[in-house]
Amino acid sequence: MEQSNPYSTPTAAVSDIQSDDGFGDLKIFTAKGRIGRIRYIMYTIGITLVGALLAGLMMLIPVAGPFLMGAAYIAIFVISIFLTIQRSHDFNVTGWLSLVMFIPLVSLIFYVIPGTKSSNKYGLQPPPNGKAMTIVALLLLAVFVIGVLAAIALPAYQDYVTRAAAG
Repeated sequence: MEQSNPYSTPTAAVSDIQSDDGFGDLKIFTAKGRIGRIRYIMYTIGITLVGALLAGLMMLIPVAGPFLMGAAYIAIFVISIFLTIQRSHDFNVTGWLSLVMFIPLVSLIFYVIPGTKSSNKYGLQPPPNGKAMTIVALLLLAVFVIGVLAAIALPAYQDYVTRAAAG
């Protein structure tokens, strides 16, 4: 009968970021790990659009609608914070930089700054993006920009039409 030595060197894998292909795993509901720019754009804008649609549908429920809508917006907010922390980790800075997302135009740095090309102190490099993912992310970004421009331009045009009709 062979007895194990309690003082022998451990043989278990210690790191939880091991991967066969050299890329880290994607995790949306945690602040650990890294996420690339394209996925960050796609996930944040996509989750916001889907969440807003669901929140609008929840308002149709008579009594519980506003509470469900509030819960949906809180969930969107928490997921956005997790994704922003992971995006900060991608360019090798602490997750506390995600507090910048509360400053309106400064938060665009998360869309612009490239991530580190190899593993860093926050994990392995995120998996590469496919062409379809890049196209979808750019389309979502275009929808977002067009929506913001429409929200600015339509009231100004309506004011112009009203003043032209009156005078």
